[in-house]
Amino acid sequence: MPVLFFGHGNPMNAIQTNAWTAAWSAVGASMPRPRAILSVPAHWYQPGTAVTAMAAPRTIHDFGGFPRELYRVGYPAPGDPALARRVRSLLAPTPVELDGHWGLDHGTWSVLLHVFPKADVPVVQLSIDETQAPAFHHDLGRRLAPLRDEGVLVVGSGNLVHNLHAYGWGRRSMAPYDWASRFEDAARELMRTGEHAPLVAYESLGPDALLSVPTPDHYLPLLYVLGLRAPDEPVAFPVEGFDGGSISMLSVRFG
Repeated sequence: MPVLFFGHGNPMNAIQTNAWTAAWSAVGASMPRPRAILSVPAHWYQPGTAVTAMAAPRTIHDFGGFPRELYRVGYPAPGDPALARRVRSLLAPTPVELDGHWGLDHGTWSVLLHVFPKADVPVVQLSIDETQAPAFHHDLGRRLAPLRDEGVLVVGSGNLVHNLHAYGWGRRSMAPYDWASRFEDAARELMRTGEHAPLVAYESLGPDALLSVPTPDHYLPLLYVLGLRAPDEPVAFPVEGFDGGSISMLSVRFG
């Protein structure tokens, strides 16, 4: 299976038709059907590593202040407890909790609504341990690589550039900030050349990186995807663009 990182952006993308959601639909149509999906979303950001292990995960509306229509959206994909146990095995000796309470948050379902709209592919979520350094997350991604040969689609969901303090709120369109464009361009080039170490140590990339990644939660899902990349595997960017000047909607595909 390929491995994907999605820039998921605004939760309203779940119920809108725009260039990004159309591209997400095209991504789903372009790949073989997975037997299951493992999602690593920005919004399950907590102390410790956990994986959803319930048979029927709930749809979590983990946001506020949006139209009522968005809160009525459900994504009733089944879970996959066997896959959860397989993930725990692959990540050993790192402790992994088999979680029975969380479900699917909007980092997962707002994208999958377009990629697999029938919600008929089992989905499991993996949390991001907020107490660990970036290299830890890249290493976990590397250990998950066997899943690709087992028919599992691994998806990271966040945003390469995610600075809400600089976001252009309202309905006006905004060109991306210079620092946001420069950081995205630098990250693309590092992915093209296979140089992952600077992306793992992203804070060393200077002021553009610090403005683009003021908090790590939306960036770290990319490091799992980079860890899953096979040697010399080419990269593609099936979705591009910026929202509000400071949110990169870039998607990354290996395989």
